[in-house]
Amino acid sequence: MRIRNALYGIAAVAALGGCANQAANQTTKQTDVVAAAPAPAGSPAWTEPPSYKFTLTSSCGERALIGRFKVTVSQGFVTRDEGLDDAARRALMLRLSKLVPTLGELKAEADTARKEGADQVVVEVDPVDGHPTSIRIDPQANAMDDESCYDISDYSAG
Repeated sequence: MRIRNALYGIAAVAALGGCANQAANQTTKQTDVVAAAPAPAGSPAWTEPPSYKFTLTSSCGERALIGRFKVTVSQGFVTRDEGLDDAARRALMLRLSKLVPTLGELKAEADTARKEGADQVVVEVDPVDGHPTSIRIDPQANAMDDESCYDISDYSAG
């Protein structure tokens, strides 16, 4: 009986400790969520065109999709991807090409991270047409290697 009560006591302390840690994390949570810069006055917000090309550099975090990729998108789907560095070529060789996202999917990933309360979501956009040029997501600031970092360059619609 004593052992069982002691175990219940240990479990209660552990549960309360976990709640205290969770409450502490909630009060110290960073509010470093930055919305995408608005498009210049008079220009529409970027919407994903039917077809476009871009270069994606995916870095940081421990993920399968790391490297520099040349991407072609048509009708909302990646129709061609090419590895531009060893890491990207290795990912494509391992048949991870389905992980290469469209810009629409990257924007959706950032929106989802915001809605789920990520500690940091930063989206930078092109001042001319509003397409994303950089996306940084850190779900938990005090967790290691959970970040996603995307840089977008060489974008062209059509």
